[in-house]
Amino acid sequence: MTPTSRTLAAVASLALLACGTQSDRSITANLVVNPTAHFSTWSEPVNLGSTINTTFNEQGPMLSNDELSLYFGSDRPGGIGGFDIWVSQRACKACPGEAPLNLGPAVNTASDETGPGLSVDGHLLFFRSTRPGGAGLGDVFLSKRANPKDDFGWGAPVALGPGVNTAAAEAGAEFLQSAEDGAANLYFNRAPPGGTADLYYAAITRDGETLGPAVLISELSNPIATDQGPTLRSDGREVFFFSTRAGGIGGADLWTSTRRSVHDPWMPPVNLGAPLNSTAAEQQPSLSSGGRTLLFASSRSGGFGGTDIWMSTRTPGGQ
Repeated sequence: MTPTSRTLAAVASLALLACGTQSDRSITANLVVNPTAHFSTWSEPVNLGSTINTTFNEQGPMLSNDELSLYFGSDRPGGIGGFDIWVSQRACKACPGEAPLNLGPAVNTASDETGPGLSVDGHLLFFRSTRPGGAGLGDVFLSKRANPKDDFGWGAPVALGPGVNTAAAEAGAEFLQSAEDGAANLYFNRAPPGGTADLYYAAITRDGETLGPAVLISELSNPIATDQGPTLRSDGREVFFFSTRAGGIGGADLWTSTRRSVHDPWMPPVNLGAPLNSTAAEQQPSLSSGGRTLLFASSRSGGFGGTDIWMSTRTPGGQ
């Protein structure tokens, strides 16, 4: 596929994000009753095209709840640090994404800023930064904005409390805003110096204060592999993440698990298989608020170089 045809395919696929709010509600309603309800299989992933992807690295995608803003990290030229957070906007759900813009010095620094995660209401932005003054090898920061439609209205970031940030490396924060009555509302990964990353959850306030120490999600964390980048369906009953554990196809693969409720343990993780996974590395998945679009980064063939952002969709099946 040529770069031009990839771009056209990406535009067509992005238009799929506009397909029926009712379908999104059907998925969520079905899974509230049965978290293992049947879906159609994930579609063949599509590269988001040359407007988003470059010969450098694009990773850690996050789609806003209204699906009009795509946040991601990149080391492309024109940034402030090694990796910066960028945003691509579009006028409507069926419109193509516009050229990405750097979030600027309100969020980015001369250090690395990556892994953006937006709250459903659009007021909170979580991300990882290696800026000086942190607790460890990389910390989770929080920035807030008054207007959820203003992608450049972010306030000064603050580091999350010691229940999340430690002397280890913390990243991949996902804020679960409305998951029943579960205590946990922040999911992330933590890697001690010289160790492998595992998945954790914590309870935090909207000001970034931790309400206790983070808890290891033992049923999703493999002690001899790296498990990172959790992203959850809005009801907290389905999770996707990437892992180097045995049983994969490439160096890192996308895995998934479900649970009956936020009070129950997760089922054993399942590899998502092809076509989502390849012999290359798939990483940093991000599930849309409707539960039917999965964005992720991959170095698979057919991209523009480095890691690119790809997209796959699913619809309810057997109904």
